[in-house]
Amino acid sequence: MKYTRTAAVAAVGMAAALSLTACGSGSSSGTNSSAKGASSSSGSSGSSASSESAAPPAGNAQSPGSTSDSGGDTRTGNDVKTDSGKGADSGAAAKGASQTAGKVTFCKTGNLAISAVDAAPDKTEGRIDITMVNRGSTTCSVTGFAGVDITDADHTTSPIERGHAQPRITVLKPGEAAIFNLAYPIDNSGNSLTSPTKLLVTPPNETHTVTLKWPAGAGAIKGAYTDVQVYPTHTTK
Repeated sequence: MKYTRTAAVAAVGMAAALSLTACGSGSSSGTNSSAKGASSSSGSSGSSASSESAAPPAGNAQSPGSTSDSGGDTRTGNDVKTDSGKGADSGAAAKGASQTAGKVTFCKTGNLAISAVDAAPDKTEGRIDITMVNRGSTTCSVTGFAGVDITDADHTTSPIERGHAQPRITVLKPGEAAIFNLAYPIDNSGNSLTSPTKLLVTPPNETHTVTLKWPAGAGAIKGAYTDVQVYPTHTTK
């Protein structure tokens, strides 16, 4: 009987020891698990904070190529016209020019036969017509304004201002002609302040110039060379 009681006490003690060991293990596991969770949470929070700090404010987000509401203009290409060359409107010229191998081609001065004649409609309005014939072997463009200077008898040269007119698309096949004109008021008093002798003509989008004689019979210019205006090219059709 005594043996049985002793065995029972021993069994109870062993059970208590096992219980304490289990509790300690569970507490350690819970602590480790909690620590891992805290570490994971901290890492996630840090990642989130880093992500938020790198992203721009939603109000300033803008897709590439868009137009800013603050007035910035991101247009490119032919939407924005600029002057190019000596007297050519490149925006209109680019649209009207022929294309060879994907590139815009303008008529070269050396491929144009250029001449000037008096074409005044009456004795008060002076007009000089300047014709350009494509004598090259390919189609090309002369769209825009030609550059024109007038040389006076005193050897001074004056640039001629553009008239208020919109350039027309002017494309020339081999053998075809385009024309543009100079307009000015005629001085019939016999006391004109100008004595023009030559015209210096530079085709649209070109830099090489052709020298022509002032047309015989053309009326005297009333005022100064600033009263003469050049108008854009157009076809003779």
